[in-house]
Amino acid sequence: MSTTVVPEKTSRFVRRHWIVAGTGLAVVALAVFGWRWWTVGRFIETTDDAYVRADVVTVSSRVAGYVARVAVDDNQPVRRGDVLATLDDRDYRAKLDDARAAVAAADATLQAEEAAAATLDAQIGQQHSVIEQARADAQAARAEAARRDADATRYRQLLAESAASGQRWEQAHADALKARAALARASAAVDAQADQQTVLRRRREQSAAAIEQARARAAAARARLALAELDLEHTVIRATRDGTIGQRAVRAGQYVEVGMPLLALVPLRDVYVVANFKETQLGAMRDGQPVEIEVDTYAGRTLRGRVLGLSPGSGAEFALLPPDNATGNFTKIVQRVPVKIRLEAPPSGIVLRPGMSVIARVDTRGTPGARS
Repeated sequence: MSTTVVPEKTSRFVRRHWIVAGTGLAVVALAVFGWRWWTVGRFIETTDDAYVRADVVTVSSRVAGYVARVAVDDNQPVRRGDVLATLDDRDYRAKLDDARAAVAAADATLQAEEAAAATLDAQIGQQHSVIEQARADAQAARAEAARRDADATRYRQLLAESAASGQRWEQAHADALKARAALARASAAVDAQADQQTVLRRRREQSAAAIEQARARAAAARARLALAELDLEHTVIRATRDGTIGQRAVRAGQYVEVGMPLLALVPLRDVYVVANFKETQLGAMRDGQPVEIEVDTYAGRTLRGRVLGLSPGSGAEFALLPPDNATGNFTKIVQRVPVKIRLEAPPSGIVLRPGMSVIARVDTRGTPGARS
């Protein structure tokens, strides 16, 4: 009978030992979990409504035409400035030649107008000298006429005093009349030369206007030439940044319009995360806070990042058809606000692609407004 009692006591002791040990472990685990939650967990805001994003560039053509060659394939990495596609440029080369000819013609017209203006300037300067000479001749004729009039008056007095012959007076009178006629001709010559100068100046004003018009036409021709050069340059479609080709819709022989999407350029090196947190999670969220990121594609590996900024409105606010709760029945729904997260350098072997699902955990410790 003693042999039966001892095993029962031993078994009871073992069970009690395991219960105490298990209870102790549970208490320790609960304490560790509680301490962890109190010091860290309650400050962590988590969401699985998060995705990898990138500023995808849609490449389009700036000119219309037929595609002569496509230089890239789907999923091909390219560098900034690499040729993606080329259009048939024969029409644009012809337009460029026509624009160059128009510039040459406009320049020739401008040069001709400027040469005509220079000729008029020379004529106006020469006419000034002619007028000065005519005025000098008129002044001399005026002096000669005054002298002849004085001689005729003196001989008339002498004739009245019988101190001179009638023939002498008649000669002096005739000379005075000739001098007056010469003065009239000289004065008329001055007026004629002045009128000629007025005509030349008016023509010079017209020439100046013609020069301005020619310059405007030359400038317009050069502007058309610059546009023609740009159009020809745009027949070669180049990558505007480093990235990887996606959604290649362009094919050789296809006719493309201006602005027509041809392919997408995805900058895989500049991806970021957009996490849609509930509005109740944003109270302590600030720019610059650290973020832990788990990508579904790379399970078990954690990436690091920082909060870059919070959207100025909820996702519903920027929807194509934002909700209108002013009429009808209302059901309150917790809104989600996009939060942009900048990634730190990912570990080697990890390539993030736009659209990948992630889990984002933002650490809000030390932020005013965090749970205390």
